[in-house]
Amino acid sequence: MAKRREKTDSARFKKIEMLSGFSDTEVEALRRIAKEVKVPAGEVIMREGDVGDSMYLFAEGQVMVTKNLTLKTGKRGFSQAEKSMVRLDARYVSFFGDMAMFENDVRSATLTASTDCLLYEIKRDDFERLAQQNCALGYMLVRRIAEVLCHRVRQGNQDILKLTTALSIALSK
Repeated sequence: MAKRREKTDSARFKKIEMLSGFSDTEVEALRRIAKEVKVPAGEVIMREGDVGDSMYLFAEGQVMVTKNLTLKTGKRGFSQAEKSMVRLDARYVSFFGDMAMFENDVRSATLTASTDCLLYEIKRDDFERLAQQNCALGYMLVRRIAEVLCHRVRQGNQDILKLTTALSIALSK
């Protein structure tokens, strides 16, 4: 797994889009609980089905998101295949693994570093402790995460509608 360093570089940390609008004091409070993680290209960051207890702030690099799918392979056969879903880029996505902050469940996808990545890992227990100690900061963090989750759900709904329409057209032929 990824190499971890206790200290973080404040300048790179402050540039993470999720933290825009936060005061220096708020950013510093979050930086204190974040562990710098450097991940070389090709290394798995999180694996679908593993229990998650942390999220990652995404500072540099690109990751590939894949999901295991069951596919029909012949008249009666089925097999498991890993399907590439999307590539995330730190320039456009500020965090991932966020569902682990709110539920004790397994990871929903596998994320693999496509390039060398710089991440900041935040453990659920540290996140909860920070939110209890500083309710305003906790609210701001949860609100930012909720905004992104809402966007992802809306995008997922649009994707399902497109796929359903395509399937309906294909089956009608």
